[in-house]
Amino acid sequence: MGQEEQAKHSYIRLLATVRSKGQIALATASCGVAASILPGGRTAHSRFKIPIHEDNDSGCNVNKQSSSARLIKQAKLIIWDKATMAKKYAIECFEKLLRDIMDSDTVFGGKVIVFGGDFRQTLPVVVKGYKEDYISASLVKSYVWNHLEKLRLVANMRAYLDKPFSDFLLSLGNGTLPCFDDSRITLPHYLTIPFVDDL
Repeated sequence: MGQEEQAKHSYIRLLATVRSKGQIALATASCGVAASILPGGRTAHSRFKIPIHEDNDSGCNVNKQSSSARLIKQAKLIIWDKATMAKKYAIECFEKLLRDIMDSDTVFGGKVIVFGGDFRQTLPVVVKGYKEDYISASLVKSYVWNHLEKLRLVANMRAYLDKPFSDFLLSLGNGTLPCFDDSRITLPHYLTIPFVDDL
């Protein structure tokens, strides 16, 4: 089982635990595929009516007296998977929405929020962006970052029995592999299949 599968199973257990007590737990993700895997999952943009296009003056389009606002207010747990893919403005819109709904000055309105994701996988999409643009748009550059408790999975359980492959994946993700031409790496020979031109 890989780190991603471990996280999914953890989310499902958390959701089931909260819901088994008759309480509300909302499951969201930054992309539709990840949301569809979670029980009752929806994209964060759909659930919280986050504007698609970044605008410093815009906020989530949830009326404080609406049924959506009441559901969010009653939720004991909110999970946002693949939060590393979301632009910081989307998470900040969500954070402000919670403070507004909960009539609170506390970050996230005092709600229990679980963000999941891996910065070594997919970062926010920035059209014609450079490395610094992706970093600047990501959650780590948001004012909420320092308010989050960080828990890290460090073992690749899927590749546990293949240590060289596991070490290679971690080195690749951590950016510690030797590079040439500023951004290229050499794959180990055991990961490549020789090209044979049989024409």
